[in-house]
Amino acid sequence: MARPKKETEKYRNHRITIRFTDLEYSIIETAARQANMSLAAYVRTQVLKGQVHTKIEIVADVLEIKELLAEFGKIGSNLNQIAKYFNQGGVLSQEMRGEINKRLRDLYEMKYKVMKMAGDFRGNTETYRK
Repeated sequence: MARPKKETEKYRNHRITIRFTDLEYSIIETAARQANMSLAAYVRTQVLKGQVHTKIEIVADVLEIKELLAEFGKIGSNLNQIAKYFNQGGVLSQEMRGEINKRLRDLYEMKYKVMKMAGDFRGNTETYRK
């Protein structure tokens, strides 16, 4: 059985040749890859529709972030131990109340560190100062 023929208006018979510098080509190629499109489909969409929306993912490899993540893990572990204690019928003592308050204080301090770092990345350090 033969493959059905495309309508004549769906054929792309016309060609436009355009030249780019290495930098321009690299930018277009990267943008097409980020949009999960072929280079031709990306350029065609840019020309006909004016703009292709791409998703840009920013990856930061900052030592401070890694340290904060490690601290979050430790605090999470401590909170799990506290929850286990109460789930097994543990009594709320003054010592346990102090431990909970300490962990909450740690979380708030870390929250402000993260907010300050986010401000630094956006160039807005004054907003998140204590």
